[in-house]
Amino acid sequence: MITATNPPRFLLIQTAFIGDVILATALLEQLHQAYPDALLDILVRKGNEGLLVNHPFLNEVLIWRKKEAKYRDLWRLLQTVRSRRYDGVLNLQRYGTMGMLTALSGAKVTVGFDKNPFSRFFTHQVVHRFEPGVHEVDRNAEMLSVLKPARQWQAQTRPKLYPSADDYATVQPYKKQPYVCMAPMSVWFTKQYPPERWVELIQALPEYLTIYLLGAPTDRDACEAIRVSAGSIVNVKNLAGQLNLLQSAALQQGAVMNYVNDSAPLHLCSAMNAPTTAIFCSTVPEFGFGPLADVSRVVQTPEKLDCKPCNLHGRKACPLGHFRCAWGVRVEELTESVV
Repeated sequence: MITATNPPRFLLIQTAFIGDVILATALLEQLHQAYPDALLDILVRKGNEGLLVNHPFLNEVLIWRKKEAKYRDLWRLLQTVRSRRYDGVLNLQRYGTMGMLTALSGAKVTVGFDKNPFSRFFTHQVVHRFEPGVHEVDRNAEMLSVLKPARQWQAQTRPKLYPSADDYATVQPYKKQPYVCMAPMSVWFTKQYPPERWVELIQALPEYLTIYLLGAPTDRDACEAIRVSAGSIVNVKNLAGQLNLLQSAALQQGAVMNYVNDSAPLHLCSAMNAPTTAIFCSTVPEFGFGPLADVSRVVQTPEKLDCKPCNLHGRKACPLGHFRCAWGVRVEELTESVV
């Protein structure tokens, strides 16, 4: 348990992908609930800090410049972390680099998953488990049991992001008519519903709906190809690369429906409690990364495939060449969300 005369100071570490940082914000909500006066810091890798702009509970965002000077910057971070004299460091990463930083942080309490190779040097280890019904936010929340009894914090809390007034103003012009958002791309190919099927989905939706295609600047060409392939459908707008993450989240919040892969935009929807239709191709929601919005559903192929899931994160190509986990997802089932 953490006991401190002055307000305690905590560091939360999540240097993985965008979606992982979004889900980690649930733990920020819970830490604030358990320790309202605490100073809360978070460590993310460069590129993900934009998610946390204007976050009301955060005192400081530390940034790991992993791609620029991985180990030299790690040394800089270690010195910074040790100088902060944290009461507690909660490490959500299961990889060695952040495990080493946690072990050497000088914090009074260090908590991390038992799968981290440096976990033996933490003051407390938490069992990391993939089990049906256990979401990633539940796994992360188990670290709180080290700090406070379960009755003093809310067991499952949705992640939450805080777009600014300017973010909402930026997307307000796109909200003048009913709309749906689609985020067709993913870092992993086998998590992506095929482009041809996105085109079919666009063509199957009611004509009164405007369709916004969302994504990173690197997704713009792929989204444009989908828009062009939709043919005479004129109410399709390619916004990939035009909105930052918080602006995209603000737009998703007001959508009639958001169609997403098992990827970061799914977790943006969860953080904004935005209606979600999540398409799971090569992965499965049982891994713990399904949607958490009040209005949400998962759609997968009805075919029982021995090869699904093929791994935790997805692959660059279908190992068997048929990609039936994606082609088997029926457009008719997707449109049930709005038709």
